[in-house]
Amino acid sequence: MTFRRFDRSDAERLEAEVLAPGATRSTQSRGRERPEPDDPFRTPFERDRDRIVHSKAFRRLKHKTQVFIDPEGDHYVTRLTHTLQVTQIGRALARYLSLNEALAEAICLGHDVGHSPFGHTGEDALSPYVEGEWLHSDQSVRVLRVLEPLNLTWEVLDGIRAHSWKIDPPPTTPEGFCCRFADRIAYLTHDVEDAMRAGVIARADLPDAALRVLGEPGSAWIATMIEAVVAESTRTGRLEMEPGVLAVMHELRDFMFSRVYLRPGTEPQRTWAIRVLRDLVDHFLAHPEELPDGYRHEDADTCTRVLDYVSGMTDRFAVREHERLFRPAALG
Repeated sequence: MTFRRFDRSDAERLEAEVLAPGATRSTQSRGRERPEPDDPFRTPFERDRDRIVHSKAFRRLKHKTQVFIDPEGDHYVTRLTHTLQVTQIGRALARYLSLNEALAEAICLGHDVGHSPFGHTGEDALSPYVEGEWLHSDQSVRVLRVLEPLNLTWEVLDGIRAHSWKIDPPPTTPEGFCCRFADRIAYLTHDVEDAMRAGVIARADLPDAALRVLGEPGSAWIATMIEAVVAESTRTGRLEMEPGVLAVMHELRDFMFSRVYLRPGTEPQRTWAIRVLRDLVDHFLAHPEELPDGYRHEDADTCTRVLDYVSGMTDRFAVREHERLFRPAALG
């Protein structure tokens, strides 16, 4: 058997020869906050991908809620499996558009590492403690820059910062837009499947347009939406989705908010989750000396340190801490 060494210079040569003119080449990166010597084998974006996968924040995603809090069953999506699905879709989009796959992959892998416990309910719980709105996208950047400093490239941090559609300014790179579309494609598809698995909705409840345009829930939806992004982007020269499919995606998202995410039946669970997190924040604000050493950063005030700690908890750790701190008083 004969082997041939493939190193960073080979990867950079392929980027120069194969990627689309508008793709982000690793040799054109704005760099890192702290300069580092080049890796002999990996491009900067490949190194960032590896650092994120090996981080503690990434590992904690396996015990964080996607939609259903503490679901009974092994097949519901967690924040970690959601992240892996986003990454697969983001890489597919990057490949089919001749963009930088390693950059898209790194952004997708890191996009939710700052997410709070209990999904987006956790964001609602933490927002009163900050000016404006507590955003998991901002926290993801803070986790990777400050709390678990990985010294990532500017392009990866920018894509993570702006992966949510409501963030302005939008991503600077087309690979960042791949993550934006991949995130929405992934969560709409698997959230529908989880909601059907849980008996919250049935196939007959889905909007007619979703079934007519996207096909059957599952892989057909993902394939149709990926193809719609590739077709429209190659036609316009901007990373976009075909208007007809985009309209269906928006309609499906509205349906999921009204029938699943904010349905009346979730209110008791939402109220409980918010109370758990706010009780924890209030406790540690009153007793900051109880914060672990890793969250006592000199660059942050007490409230920021407390939010760093509580938002980084997994769902089950938050519940366990709440029981430790508050159950004895409740029983007494």
